[in-house]
Amino acid sequence: MINASDFIHPEDAAALEQLENIAGFPTLVKKVLSLGYEQMQYGINMASAIRLSPTQLPDLYHHLPPICKKLGIEEPEFYLQMDPMPNAWTFGDTKIFITITSGLVDMMNSEELDAVISHECGHILCHHVLYHTVARYILGGADSIGLLGKLADPIKYAFYYWQRKSELSCDRAASIVTSPEIVASTMARLSGGPRSITGKINLEEWAKQADKYEDIRKDGFWNQALQIYAIAEQSHPFSAVRVREILDWSKTEQYKSVKQYLLLGDNVKRCPHCGKPIENGWHYCKHCGGKV
Repeated sequence: MINASDFIHPEDAAALEQLENIAGFPTLVKKVLSLGYEQMQYGINMASAIRLSPTQLPDLYHHLPPICKKLGIEEPEFYLQMDPMPNAWTFGDTKIFITITSGLVDMMNSEELDAVISHECGHILCHHVLYHTVARYILGGADSIGLLGKLADPIKYAFYYWQRKSELSCDRAASIVTSPEIVASTMARLSGGPRSITGKINLEEWAKQADKYEDIRKDGFWNQALQIYAIAEQSHPFSAVRVREILDWSKTEQYKSVKQYLLLGDNVKRCPHCGKPIENGWHYCKHCGGKV
């Protein structure tokens, strides 16, 4: 069974810790959940979207079970929503469900659709879903009823920051189930259009745009401030940044170890200190440095 600690992005873990340390945050989470937003959204989804199953659009449904099995998570409910915009999201706390749009199904090939669904399942494995659900409520207008009060801006921007970092972890989950190249190709579809346009994109060249972006972002205080402002209220990182991140991670020992574990299952060794996959011949864990 894969653990979230095997692949979670360090900036995701750090941002979540910062979010949870904001004064009043635990009280806010309980308050939001008590309002019944999860139940309301669950009812809307049940009544308006199509729930996929072995007997309801099975070709689409059957993408999900093998992914859940690989990641070792309980299978969530799975829905299709008519929307020409390609999108997918995971929602809920007591009743978790994944929704994909018709626009996503139209745009992606089978492997790319697997990557998107794996990304959403990554949110479940990483235990992101509760806070994403709370964030969706808060960032969707809870301020209008005075729920946050003076904490509005700190919590709002902390949520946005953590959400962006959490997406990097789930890109990793998707690359474990499929491959980094397939994850990057899904980014190409979402950024540049269908395969007929972006099918021959040079992923490495595109990733280098993220390096250029870093040069722009770090070019003096004013440019840095402008770029912080540009992304402050975005829930996802810029696409070129995500592509560079996942292609870089694919070259690490961490990625190779997790991929090996997925292939070998319970036969793979784990470090007795940090619990991460290790390889034969290692005298010390390359993840934590502990003696094995």
